[in-house]
Amino acid sequence: MKDGTAGYEKDLERLVQRLEAMPFEALHREVLPLFPPPPALILDVGSGSGRDAAAFAALGYDVIAVEPATALRERAYQLHPSPRILWIDDDLPDLLSLYETFDVVMLTAVWMHLTLEERPRGMQRIASLLKPGGLACFTLRNGPVPERRRMFAVSAADTIGLAEAAGLTPIVHLENQVAVTGNPGVTWTRLAFRK
Repeated sequence: MKDGTAGYEKDLERLVQRLEAMPFEALHREVLPLFPPPPALILDVGSGSGRDAAAFAALGYDVIAVEPATALRERAYQLHPSPRILWIDDDLPDLLSLYETFDVVMLTAVWMHLTLEERPRGMQRIASLLKPGGLACFTLRNGPVPERRRMFAVSAADTIGLAEAAGLTPIVHLENQVAVTGNPGVTWTRLAFRK
């Protein structure tokens, strides 16, 4: 997915400001009630500015924040220093540096960066990183691709099919969620799965 971060390090501060301005609770209100109580271990794949990792840490969770864009990861670490967050340079579909299993795996605005060919391997890897009973949460981006970004169309039906093939059971499926940022023509699909 390294290619999926193309364009993210250009105009870094504007991107970070936009990500940090998005309200954590509003973004994740449909899935937060499904989380185990802290302390639990959360994997935040494609952690961006660290907004979600920091919010989880503040709630008492331990977080491994994976971000392949070096400048973005370093900025996130500066913004959100916390002993509860471990920042890692890794990427889907393989996440080779991870050996533990997690109570929750978050993929917020990440899946559209993987090609169709990468997604089955990525889903199998996500499932392998979940503890029994663990929760995987996806937000799928629908809409025009921003200039200088590498993204691909995503389908809720295809994602659910891959998840089920990997042993994950769908428990949340919400379509046409309006973007908190108000990007014209962009909607989101919220999916959650239980192992």
